[in-house]
Formats: sequence, structure tokens, C-alpha cells
Amino acid sequence: MSASTVQFWFDFASTYSYPAAMRLEAEAKARGVDVVWRAILLGPIFAAQGLKDAPFRVFPQKGRYMQRDLERICAALHLPFQLPAPFPQNSLLCGRIAHALDGEARVRFVKSVYALEFGEGRTISDPLIAAEALRRADLDPSFVEKAKEDEVKAALRAATEEAQSAGVFGAPAFTTKDGELFWGNDRLEDALNWAVQGKL
Repeated sequence: MSASTVQFWFDFASTYSYPAAMRLEAEAKARGVDVVWRAILLGPIFAAQGLKDAPFRVFPQKGRYMQRDLERICAALHLPFQLPAPFPQNSLLCGRIAHALDGEARVRFVKSVYALEFGEGRTISDPLIAAEALRRADLDPSFVEKAKEDEVKAALRAATEEAQSAGVFGAPAFTTKDGELFWGNDRLEDALNWAVQGKL
């Protein structure tokens, strides 16, 4: 891993991970930063914090604010936004598929899933929707079957545990080689700048 590398931790159920994923490549390329895309599950991370549900459901007023905030953010980025039902989505299947892919293929799949989920309001736990995401990413839809493999299941669990060890408590999150943690779509640029400069 080069000095100018950022680990991008995301859960497909995370709303704010959507705009982060859609703009990360361009921002990283502009700074010469390599990005490692790491799918995780927020459920175990929230459970370790004593939360039995997503914060936006525990606090309905916060959930209403989040939806309006995402509408504003996505409008500014010219991204479509439609909150899927139910929300949050079950991200297990797509999280596993992401770990069955590498490099640019993984990036394309991730962006396709987010476009279907938060751009079109589709249900990403449906294997047919996951297969559609693969097709839109010019990937073989049979990768849906890879989600059943023990090695792939273990990879998603291991990534979630690694994220917890790095201090990740929500998504999107970014960690740099020197261990700095940045949380939130609005900290994306700070994370990339830190990866280059070692400071803000």
C-alpha cells in the first residue's frame, strides 16, 4: 500500500456512502491517491455500540433530516435520489458479492448497486437486483452465486472486524496509512488531502 492510499469503508445500507462512492474516484484521481474499496456491515458495529437498530430509525427526527439532507446533497451533485423501502436495506448479499470482486470490477459493481438502491429505490437484497447491478457494471451475473461461498462470507466478516479495529463506527469512513480516521461524506476531501500531506 502506497503512502497516498485511503481505505474506503462503506455499507450498501448507508445513505451517505452513496454520494461518497459516486464522487470518490474523481477526487482521489485529482490528488493521486489510491483507494481500497472495503464493503462492511454496520449491524455488528452498531451492536457493539449498544444500538439495536440504525440510528436514523432509533431517532425518527434525525431520519427525516437525513433524507432531506441527502436530497440536497444529491441535487448539488446531479445525482438522482430515492430512499428505498424498506430502509435501511439488507446489504448482506451485495456486501458479499463486492468481496468476490477485485479492483476496478468491485468499484463498478459498488457504484451500480448504489445507483439502483438510492438512485432508483430498488431492493438490493433481491438476487435479481444484485444480478442487474452486475450486468450494469459489465460483469457476469453469476457472481450472485459467489455470495454463497464460505470464503466470500468470511471476507466480509473479516473486513467488518478490521474496520472496527481501525475505529470505524459508521459509514462512510476513510482511514489513511498512518491510522487517521475520517467519518462522513463531508470528510472525503479531508481524508484524501491527509493521505497526500499527512495534515490538513
